[in-house]
Amino acid sequence: MSHTIFPRTGTGSAGTDIAGDVVADFVTAVGDRPQGAAIVHNGSVITYRDLAERVRTTALRYRALGFGADPPSGQVGVLVSHTPAVIDQLLGILHARATYCPIDAALPVARKQALAAALGVDRLFVADRDPHAPTTLRAYMPDDRVAADAELPQPSWHRDDPAYVLCTSGSTGAPKPVVVSRQALAVTVRALRDLFALTPEDRVLQFASLGWDTCLEEILPALTSGATLVFDDTAHSGAFPPFLRMLAEREITVLDLPTAFWHELVLFLHEGQVGLPAGVRLVVIGGERIDPNRLRQWRDLDVGHVRLLNTYGCTETTMVTHAVQLSGPGTEPEVAVNDAEAPLGRPLPHVRDHVTDEGELLVSGEALATGYLGLPELTATGFPVADHGSGPARWFRTGDLVTRGERGLLYARGRVDEQVKVLGVRVHPAEVEVQLTSHPAVAGAVVVGERLLGRTSLTAYVVPAGETTPAELKRYLRERLPNQFVPTRVRFVAALACTSSGKVDRAATQRAAAHHDNKGVVR
Repeated sequence: MSHTIFPRTGTGSAGTDIAGDVVADFVTAVGDRPQGAAIVHNGSVITYRDLAERVRTTALRYRALGFGADPPSGQVGVLVSHTPAVIDQLLGILHARATYCPIDAALPVARKQALAAALGVDRLFVADRDPHAPTTLRAYMPDDRVAADAELPQPSWHRDDPAYVLCTSGSTGAPKPVVVSRQALAVTVRALRDLFALTPEDRVLQFASLGWDTCLEEILPALTSGATLVFDDTAHSGAFPPFLRMLAEREITVLDLPTAFWHELVLFLHEGQVGLPAGVRLVVIGGERIDPNRLRQWRDLDVGHVRLLNTYGCTETTMVTHAVQLSGPGTEPEVAVNDAEAPLGRPLPHVRDHVTDEGELLVSGEALATGYLGLPELTATGFPVADHGSGPARWFRTGDLVTRGERGLLYARGRVDEQVKVLGVRVHPAEVEVQLTSHPAVAGAVVVGERLLGRTSLTAYVVPAGETTPAELKRYLRERLPNQFVPTRVRFVAALACTSSGKVDRAATQRAAAHHDNKGVVR
């Protein structure tokens, strides 16, 4: 029997706007390209019509479990991995009017538990049998006892309904859950479709970790524009020759990469004097400052047909807020010849920004997150209401220091606080320090970001309280934190430096260690 997910146009009950939603945009794509390839997974094709049926069935299963209603109810914790099942879960949960709360199945057990607690979920669902280590939280399969001819109720979601919750690193040592509304998601996805100039002919690689919002930049613009989303195991092989062969074989046209990964890719291409497969037309990067040497090497490669787009954004501002093209067709002449420093970009049309007298970047607009789940004081601090020239509005304090150039382009100048970005992921050193000091052989620790070999990485300065080694402490952290949070270097020190008020001073500890190194002291 043929089913429709819901009417392609129109509105639901009072106060709702079905047309202004990513699920509605997906359904429009289904209607336009029912037999088109929505997903390719290791060469196997799932059409838009088949994907729509999978989404409908997933939505019915979660409604049968009591998730999603009017008013909406329920954060759905889902263990996700790089397979098409993640799309069933994302769109199915959104269609059921529940809230999507993904947790990467590959994370350490302790991290899964911490994220589940922060998200407020007491059970986790899996679309497929979880191949990774089990957690103490029971993993459930959504109930598959759904009648084949069952129909979903008429949708009645509201733009302020929570669409998803994702966690960022927190200064208290615990993850901070960020709530993003359906309106914020829809506005951003439509802006990214325009920014990336996506068409049904595009084939977008799914590359980003599914626990961070960069994956949504890949998934949702593609599947709401009629493009093809490509899952391929080779994308995560860690080796560039098979990665490049895969791009050619799968006819990838759009890549969204962490800047750190792009740095390594450029070096590989530069040393081999090779280019990307001819079909690639757009490379999107973001997450940290661009190495000028890598940008010069990129521009020297045979990639003149490829648009290189630098992007900036935060989880709290719903993905990308600023962008600039650095090379390729249509690049501004002033940007194309600047090889000293790459700008962050200009605000997208749906974004307002403001640079304070201190240089901090503030962001406002329709795509601002609702706030931090269950943390009203932190929400009030992070999302203050202020008038910066256009009347009172909510703003997000990004914590990033910037300057604005003559043509309106923003340039990074560091952080207000101590957060750093490692492989495109915001990491607060305090979260790593909390885990380190829980080790019985650690009396104290500070973690700082340092530039090593052209990329930002973490170094831990540890005061030992017993017998341990750097390798043991790294192993301990890998069992509890994502890879980006594990320091590249662990260094033992006799004591941590403190401020006059008695607080640990990260910078002074780092300087003291460097001073001892210069004197020839070996630890």
